[in-house]
Amino acid sequence: MAGLDQGTPSPREIKLRQKSRLLEISFGDGKSFQFPFEFLRVYSPSAEVRGHGPGQEVLQTGKKDVNIHHIEPVGNYAIQLHFSDGHNTGLYSWDLLYDYGLHQDKMWQHYLRRMDDAGASREADGGSRPGSAGLP
Repeated sequence: MAGLDQGTPSPREIKLRQKSRLLEISFGDGKSFQFPFEFLRVYSPSAEVRGHGPGQEVLQTGKKDVNIHHIEPVGNYAIQLHFSDGHNTGLYSWDLLYDYGLHQDKMWQHYLRRMDDAGASREADGGSRPGSAGLP
């Protein structure tokens, strides 16, 4: 989990948009971010995804259609997301989510390159290969 930076604005509103599969977060400084469920799943802050150190990251494949079933608050500093594939071990702190919002496009392009390099697919059935299209 990312550290807790006292300078990071707190969320003012969090909306789970099931139809569009987006998590919308508005922060106290006026910035708002929309996170596709797939993005949040493949960039989970859990050890299962990130590993226990640099270079131990596990590429998440087949997550294009993942959903978030529900969100649990964790104190006043984070949320825990419960995904449709059973994953629920990452804690998404406010500073982590804010940082993800600021760097989302770059992170998504990095993920697509890793998928392409691995010959992996975003499809759960291993179908079509990832493209260089924008965020899901």
